Amino acid sequence: MTNRGTPLVEMRDISISFGGIKAVDHVTVDLYPGEVVGLLGHNGAGKSTLIKCLSGAYQPDAGDIYINGQRVEINNPRDARAQNIETIYQTLALADNLDAASNLFLGREIVNTLGFVDETKMEAETRKIMARLNPNFRKFNVPVSALSGGQRQSVAIARAVYFNAKILIMDEPTAALGPHETQMVSELIQELKAQGLGIFLIEHDIHNVMKLCDRASVMKNGQLVGTVNVNEVTDEDILGMIILGKKPAKAA
Repeated sequence: MTNRGTPLVEMRDISISFGGIKAVDHVTVDLYPGEVVGLLGHNGAGKSTLIKCLSGAYQPDAGDIYINGQRVEINNPRDARAQNIETIYQTLALADNLDAASNLFLGREIVNTLGFVDETKMEAETRKIMARLNPNFRKFNVPVSALSGGQRQSVAIARAVYFNAKILIMDEPTAALGPHETQMVSELIQELKAQGLGIFLIEHDIHNVMKLCDRASVMKNGQLVGTVNVNEVTDEDILGMIILGKKPAKAA
């Protein structure tokens, strides 16, 4: 499944509290190149808080983050991007009135020698990255508001990959999508895996976890219940981890 050398990411013994409540309590998770690790748990379990420590949105009270075996400081989203970590939130953070290329390069526009935005070059680069990720994408010259949910995900993912993401955090990428759109996003994730990216997938749908993830890390009440290989457990096993907070005996 993965090359068990040095993890791409290791979050070691991470803790963070808010107002005396431990949102994340001594949690350790890791991620290898070409792997998808699902992060599961009820609302309030701590999974989103944990991952926000990696994206730079929060700073942990204790614990360390290692990228390719080197301890790093991630104090803000800029630090995370410097470590080739990109986050795709449920909201996607797209500008609805702009087309795919303008969204891809939003805030990082390509300019020509005169200092003007080079829209032709930006569209050419967008077509190039889309050909790699989603060859069926054709709607380059319409506002992203006119795109389907899966196509919008394609734009958000392309933006992350174009700017050299090696570690991708995806927050419920198929939420509110229909079966066809969900399949499109699934294929995108498989393509990213094949290209060697590591993906943390925050997910509520256990069926998506079983389909898309190599491993699943389950949290409950801020603590890590355990991490299991998805091909060694059933969806009932994972559901038991989420509800009961117990790792299945066969995966212990």
